[in-house]
Amino acid sequence: MSIFAIADTHLSLGTDKPMDIFNGWQDYVTRLESNWRKLVCEKDTVVISGDVSWAMTLETALDDFRFLDSLPGQKLIIKGNHDFWWTTMRKMENWLSENGMTSIRIIHNNAFQAGSFAVCGSRGWFFDAENDPDNKVLLREAGRLRRSIEAARSLGKEPIVFLHYPPLTTGMDCMEILNVLRDEKIKRCYYGHLHGASTKNAFIGERYGVKFDLISADFLKFCPKLIELE
Repeated sequence: MSIFAIADTHLSLGTDKPMDIFNGWQDYVTRLESNWRKLVCEKDTVVISGDVSWAMTLETALDDFRFLDSLPGQKLIIKGNHDFWWTTMRKMENWLSENGMTSIRIIHNNAFQAGSFAVCGSRGWFFDAENDPDNKVLLREAGRLRRSIEAARSLGKEPIVFLHYPPLTTGMDCMEILNVLRDEKIKRCYYGHLHGASTKNAFIGERYGVKFDLISADFLKFCPKLIELE
């Protein structure tokens, strides 16, 4: 059983939001599927760390989720800033069940076991939040992250954290999120959101005792990254 991760798949199979207008995104769905099938087995777990689909509702996201469900492995999904289809846990879980998609689970204030580890995380928020509404969202996301880590610990497994927004860059730190990671003694954290030229600002390496890595789909050339091999 292995754990893989990727973020920012930006699927639009049921909506008119072509990503191939952007440099490096040509034929990305075919490339993603090909790479995925070469690497991932049914017993593996793949974490998709936000910006899964461009759809605005669950109904218009159906083709995207059916595509993901057809791929090998268990998929664990975290919310991104463009996941406007996201609704309550009950609605999402019921919708997945009603449509027969059994390989997809949602991470939201919870965690899932994957082999000897527990996958947890949250969306996160802007590291440069300044106004009151943004600060409220940031504090709420920090709380969700802490609850998810606590859920991971309750499984008796080492937590691996996944975020959508980067908790730090080469020039800025989001201490509200980083303090949670430090307090909880997290060893590894993976994030997405950064694309194209902005990836040059990604922090990849160790800080505060945590190893950070970028897993945006285009940065990975649409190839799920191996996180853990068991």
